[in-house]
Amino acid sequence: MKSKITEFINNLIFYDFILYGATFFFFAFFIILAIVFKDKAGRAFFFVLLGFSSFLTGPTLGYHYMHKALFKNSTEIISQKRLSFTEAVVLKGTITNESARDFKSCIVTASVYKVTSNKYRNYLYEFKPFKNMSMVVDDIMMAQTKEFKLIIEPFTYKRDYNISLEADCK
Repeated sequence: MKSKITEFINNLIFYDFILYGATFFFFAFFIILAIVFKDKAGRAFFFVLLGFSSFLTGPTLGYHYMHKALFKNSTEIISQKRLSFTEAVVLKGTITNESARDFKSCIVTASVYKVTSNKYRNYLYEFKPFKNMSMVVDDIMMAQTKEFKLIIEPFTYKRDYNISLEADCK
């Protein structure tokens, strides 16, 4: 756990520090407003609630949406083939850098989930894939597209399935 926290802190960028500083500023601002309006309990409670909600949700939602905007990318599956003599699926795809900065590395993750005739179950199965495989693609420049090949193994599932791709770039 300590190594994950250390890695997270080491990978922060300048915009992350601005986000966390702004979140702390708004938290302090709303708490000060609650103190100013301490005679009016309703307003004071509202500002305390607003302060703590911004303190808890600001960093997580801000980090997620900011990194989605700064490190925008798209992935596409070119082909997928289930191998006959080995329990594996070979997935060929592309990743495109759509942001205004170069990527040092991207972790591309393929998720495999079940498919049924029930559309509600299919919706739920997308949240819990039964197989995930990841790989790292290095050095993607602005507007560059790179091809990759990912092998999903062991793959013993015999029924219908879907594969989705996503990438987390830095």
